[in-house]
Amino acid sequence: MILPFDDTYFMKKALQEAETAFEKNEIPVGAIIVIGDRIIARAHNLTEQLNDVTAHAEMQAITAAANFLGGKYLHDCTLYVTLEPCQMCAGALYWSQVSKVVYAAKDPKRGYKTMGTKLHPKTEVLGGILENEASILLNKFFEKLRK
Repeated sequence: MILPFDDTYFMKKALQEAETAFEKNEIPVGAIIVIGDRIIARAHNLTEQLNDVTAHAEMQAITAAANFLGGKYLHDCTLYVTLEPCQMCAGALYWSQVSKVVYAAKDPKRGYKTMGTKLHPKTEVLGGILENEASILLNKFFEKLRK
């Protein structure tokens, strides 16, 4: 039996956020946070629009989810993000104690794994969900910048 609300379903929702970022000339990274089968936060990069280097999709989503839940911990929550989190976002994810992180594309230069940053020991991690789709959007963005 195929579940309608699986990792691919939710990653498609994160990709929609990344496409919104792309349309705003932001690096196209999107994130959503889910508890159970319910999306409680949607976000995309806003670093250019807000002139804020900390306005990554993950940071925006963590804040929105914490506000929704009324507390700082994201127990029983899953973050879906289109690019492997950087070390700043990984630190915030550590402190939020998010239960699971699912990312699409690896970031071999600035990803938290390359930088040696750790997530909370209880956080489950799954990478590579819709990696090709996320990578195509990121490559399209950076090709557009170079022109």
